[in-house]
Amino acid sequence: QSRDVLKVIQKDSGINLKKLKVDGGAVRDNFLMQFQSDILGVPVVRPQIVETTALGAAYLAGLAVGYWKDKEEIAQKWKVDKEFLPNMKESVRENLYKGWKKAVSRSLKWEEKEE
Repeated sequence: QSRDVLKVIQKDSGINLKKLKVDGGAVRDNFLMQFQSDILGVPVVRPQIVETTALGAAYLAGLAVGYWKDKEEIAQKWKVDKEFLPNMKESVRENLYKGWKKAVSRSLKWEEKEE
C-alpha cells in the first residue's frame, strides 16, 4: 500500500523519494519500519519523538505566543532515533510487489452487490 501511494505522489509531484520520515505509534515497530524501507527501496527515518502531530501543534502554539523564536529553532529540536536502510534484494522486492498487485486485482470484485 505504501509503495502504491508513494508512486502516485512521486508521479504527481515529479519529485523522487530519497528517504521517508515517519511518525505515529506504528513506527515503534522495528520490523514494520525495516519492511517499509525494504519494499520502498529507500531509507526510513524514525524521530526520537514519534507523536509528531501533537508535538507540531504544541510547537505552533509556542511559536504563536513567542516561546519559540522561529521555525528554524523548532527544526533543530527534531532528532533521529533510528534510520532503517533497505537491505532486500531488488528481485525479492519486485516479486513481493508483484504478489501484492495480484492480490489487489483478485479482490476487486470480491464483494457481491445485493439486489
